[in-house]
Amino acid sequence: MRDDDSIMDDRGHLTTEDRNPHSMRLDHLSVDEVFELINREDATVAAAVAAAGSDIRRAIELVATAFCAGGRLIYVGAGTSGRLGVLDATECPPTFLSDPSMVQGVIAGGMEALTRSVEGAEDHPEDGEAAMDERGVGPADVVFAIATGGTTPFVHGALRRARQRGAKTVFLACVPKEQVTDEADVSIRVVTGPEVVTGSTRMKAGTATKMVLNMVTTIAMVRTGKIYENLMVDVNTAANAKLLDRGTRIIQAITGLTREASGVLLETAGGHVKTAIVMHVRMVDRATAEILLAKVGGHVGQVIER
Repeated sequence: MRDDDSIMDDRGHLTTEDRNPHSMRLDHLSVDEVFELINREDATVAAAVAAAGSDIRRAIELVATAFCAGGRLIYVGAGTSGRLGVLDATECPPTFLSDPSMVQGVIAGGMEALTRSVEGAEDHPEDGEAAMDERGVGPADVVFAIATGGTTPFVHGALRRARQRGAKTVFLACVPKEQVTDEADVSIRVVTGPEVVTGSTRMKAGTATKMVLNMVTTIAMVRTGKIYENLMVDVNTAANAKLLDRGTRIIQAITGLTREASGVLLETAGGHVKTAIVMHVRMVDRATAEILLAKVGGHVGQVIER
């Protein structure tokens, strides 16, 4: 990326700003025709994500390594990109019982920007820099910058300061590198092409962003022992009735116990699914189960499959 002062006002050369030839008569089409058009365009997103697979995998390795070393993943974005980063960060604690500080979302304009547009917030690189300073970003962390059009000053400011502070950095955009460069350790380019509504990156680019972020946190959490087989064994059963039910059914599936017995076991384990599973399979008390899990970094399979 060039110096922020040289970011051109005319962004018409960007792929995300091109007019989509398939939607030129969008306002003349019927509801059925528009539905089919958008659906066809959305169907191309998965292929665009797959094409960027090698870089996405590199980013996942960075994040998984950071998690295992006690580091954090910090998303940074503006508008839709920022909201999707905050969303993914918010969903991690109930799904993986992760510490809320482990995955964080930073959005230009602050939390107010989650529910309403904060005009001009994305135009200040110094605010992105300050956000990294406020969070004490350091060498143990990964800062994941998201700018679907590639040019957001707030995001590039955050990325620059994160590098200065020694963090690993990832940049995600939906335009080719030759249109907008970056200085991240890993540069992910998911080129989704022109939007059905010109420039509306809340559409295909937003869908691609959601797919990538889901992959990053899910796979990194799998690598850190948050999943056994395909079950979320670190689910936060105290969050709500739905997750309590899920935790109980997970214990049933792995142990073969009845639902009632699984519920009693979960309660005895303090609401921790992994602890309950180890208690039953290894025939130990709660304290011993917790010690066994701690020795293998929480990987329940390494305890119960021996």
